[in-house]
Amino acid sequence: MPKELIKVWPWCPFCGQKVGRTSHAPLRRMNEFPVGRCGCGAVYTCDATGHNIGSAIVETLVYACDDNADFAWELMPEDDYLTGRVENYDETSHQVVATRNLDGRAVRGVLYFVRLHTDARELARRIREKRDSRRQGPEAPATMPVHLEPLPEVGRQRQKANKRLVAELVAKEDVDTLVALCFDDRKTLRLLQRLLYTPDEAERWRLAWLIGRVTSRTSTREPGPVSELIHRLFEACADSAATPWGMVETIGFVVAMRSDIFGAFTRHLIRYLGEPSTRNQTLWALAEIADLRPDLVRDTPFYQLFHFLDHPEAQVRGQAVRLMGRIKAGEVQTRLEELRADSSRFTWCSAGRMESTTVAVAAAAALQAIAQGERA
Repeated sequence: MPKELIKVWPWCPFCGQKVGRTSHAPLRRMNEFPVGRCGCGAVYTCDATGHNIGSAIVETLVYACDDNADFAWELMPEDDYLTGRVENYDETSHQVVATRNLDGRAVRGVLYFVRLHTDARELARRIREKRDSRRQGPEAPATMPVHLEPLPEVGRQRQKANKRLVAELVAKEDVDTLVALCFDDRKTLRLLQRLLYTPDEAERWRLAWLIGRVTSRTSTREPGPVSELIHRLFEACADSAATPWGMVETIGFVVAMRSDIFGAFTRHLIRYLGEPSTRNQTLWALAEIADLRPDLVRDTPFYQLFHFLDHPEAQVRGQAVRLMGRIKAGEVQTRLEELRADSSRFTWCSAGRMESTTVAVAAAAALQAIAQGERA
């Protein structure tokens, strides 16, 4: 048969069965791509343009894990799940078109598949059931309300990002325009990341906070590029030949502002506590995340953080004290009482600006938070 006549129904790459049309699941949080489920247990999403595979991967994996983003980030490809894709898919006719052209229309769609291994699928089911049973409980972690970012206006001309434009918007702290630019041009986040390489420490903190505000909004519709940014930041931190200026700070703001999606990255911050160049920033990042989600820090080996209360540097002691208060660590209450006599000063970042106080004041606030937690 001539190639131009080849049109077939889409199939599951794992079992070979024909799959049905995708649709928007009513309980999805992200709701960017329509989803479907094969009889073999695989789930799939449709990217009609073929240009948003990163976001489609994130959505498919999270959907496969019953919308549990924390669990999804813990899974490893091949070990815990398999992936597959069907290209040249036309969403309108629900067919795969070999020629990538149908009746004069370009066909560029992709069906992206994920199938969890049996153990991972069973664990995801049990986590979902446990989560559902606690959903109305008093101990459910607090979260900020998420407002879905509006779609760009139909017919508006897309704007291209460049270094000068991004730098100008950052200088003006024009978050609205930066968010729109991220939707228009995916390299915007990369250009923002490059600005972190500045010797001005206060500027790095300000920029990290700005990136956190931008990504908290773009991730409501496109979490994929933000996930890629976080991975790049972790890779930069692991590069022994480079100084991780602003990297841990940015991870802290990004995860803290959207812990419902990226909270599982919290445990990976622990590894940077051993390096003097990132210790202060890591303790701060953990405290920032713990402000609304102390459970994310307590789910790590947090007992290894206690010894930082005795660190010779006041900066480290102060950050550790703030963190203990936010996770309500009653285990170190006695040590915090002793630190109420420590008049050494330290600084931390709040909303992009540097604040200063003493270890004693921070210890008193931490003890008050722990007491309130015990009474709750």
